[in-house]
Amino acid sequence: MERLWQLFRHDMSAQSGELPDAHGRYRRERLDLALDDTRPDWLASLVLADDAPVGLAVVRGLDQEERVINSFFLVHPVRRGGHGTALVAAIVAEHPGRWAVAFQDTNAAAAAFWPKVAESLDPAFVLEHVAVPHRSDLPPDSWVRFTTEAS
Repeated sequence: MERLWQLFRHDMSAQSGELPDAHGRYRRERLDLALDDTRPDWLASLVLADDAPVGLAVVRGLDQEERVINSFFLVHPVRRGGHGTALVAAIVAEHPGRWAVAFQDTNAAAAAFWPKVAESLDPAFVLEHVAVPHRSDLPPDSWVRFTTEAS
């Protein structure tokens, strides 16, 4: 999962401008929290295709009213193959309730993917733009919010 995280952060650097550290690695605090067994409010999920790790999702707020998918990544060859939608569906089915996902409008793939997935799970989903806390230099984040019911 750590290697996929580095690929994810590299992909996201096109949006964030973030550079790796002196050792060539990107920040990984969120992944560390999700992998910490003492933090049941965080979750890390791995996507496999033919036994190969091809994606990940990191969720926070499992103990909150609104849960947040705050990191989501698939390697390029499996994008648009249904793996992402299946991963989101599996996560929210396991933890029904209110959900939120932030993305940047400049990330065309995310801007197309998240509203479509949110609508498939909750036709009454909401899309809103919210200022990035403490970063007035950045455009607002787009947030999709949706609710799922227990099956």
